[in-house]
Amino acid sequence: MALILHAQRPEADAAIDDAVQRLRAGRLVALPTETVYGLAADADQPKAVARIFAAKGRPADHPLIVHLAGTTREERAAALDHYAAQVPPFAQRLMEAFWPGPLTLILPRRPGVADTAAGGQPTIGLRCPAHPVAQRVLRAAQAAGIHGLAAPSANRFGRVSPTTAEHVLDELGHLDDEALLILDGGACPVGIESTIIDCS
Repeated sequence: MALILHAQRPEADAAIDDAVQRLRAGRLVALPTETVYGLAADADQPKAVARIFAAKGRPADHPLIVHLAGTTREERAAALDHYAAQVPPFAQRLMEAFWPGPLTLILPRRPGVADTAAGGQPTIGLRCPAHPVAQRVLRAAQAAGIHGLAAPSANRFGRVSPTTAEHVLDELGHLDDEALLILDGGACPVGIESTIIDCS
């Protein structure tokens, strides 16, 4: 059965460390964002990203959103440059106005980067979530050499997106704790998916 660790209690540091070690090893972590809970893997590990598609029953040609760390342009710069071949000025203005937050931007993808997460498309969806637990995981992952996390909603394909850790457990609890760690960060305050704007 999937393992739940609380990410807002005294053991939060240990839970986040555990999550990052799992992500580096190519395993899956469900984590809260301000929109819904996401099913995360290192966006640059094809086998790990394939586990997301398998767990969700999602077609492999449906691109995944990649989540980035950082609350300022400077903090996001390296990860953004890793994934995006270019960032048009209007997209940069959208980032400055709405990141971190529930906005996903579709940008031209750097060739050879996150192919599996992008579903083979020449573009990539990028988002910088505002949830403090998501940001802590993303920053710790970045420090461990992970540029970004592919993280679609943590539910089976075609079903309602989860907004609590219990919802994730109901959807994906059949996965054992070697396959899935759920970080419980409370209920998601927005509760619906992010807005998507094509900036490609």
